[in-house]
Amino acid sequence: MDEMMLLRHGETEWSRTGRHTGRTDVPLTAHGEEQARALAPLVKGVTFDLVLASPAQRARRTAELAGLPDHEVDPDLWEWDYGGYEGVTTPDIRRTRPGWYLWRDGVTPGDEQHPGEAAAQVGARADRVIARARAVPGRVALVAHGHLLRVLTARWLGLPPEDGRLFRLETGTYSRLGFEHGEPVILTWNALVNGP
Repeated sequence: MDEMMLLRHGETEWSRTGRHTGRTDVPLTAHGEEQARALAPLVKGVTFDLVLASPAQRARRTAELAGLPDHEVDPDLWEWDYGGYEGVTTPDIRRTRPGWYLWRDGVTPGDEQHPGEAAAQVGARADRVIARARAVPGRVALVAHGHLLRVLTARWLGLPPEDGRLFRLETGTYSRLGFEHGEPVILTWNALVNGP
């Protein structure tokens, strides 16, 4: 693999209001669709040897609007499963768990079907995606979610999954991972197509 482009899906109502959105399949807002379309010039004319998207409609729709309609859905790109914190904002969580911080404190168990994930479980999924990406010869594009892509970046750099906390990532942005002298590095982070 030469380079991996990471596209975070566009805005949803839940991301706009700060609700933890793991497995709930919410659509893009009109603004989120605009953000996704803004990514199109970035991928136009680029040949990708592998394009993967999360199963969530917000990621798949972002891929389509960005000009990557021939993506493959990869369940390892699902967002962090927040368990009992699904749909809840950080301020609301802190009312019962003062000082709570996802990267340090993790999630509370949910129901039997969605018990929630530890950072190490998200890291294991990210490791599988990285291994899959490294097996192709050229460029790779991933369309997924904020926390998952932050964990993936930490793992790319050889850091523990919890160090994803160091990489803030906004909706509708792109990032690029690659190499310098054969070592994994961040080439671009949290960028807008027509912005900083």
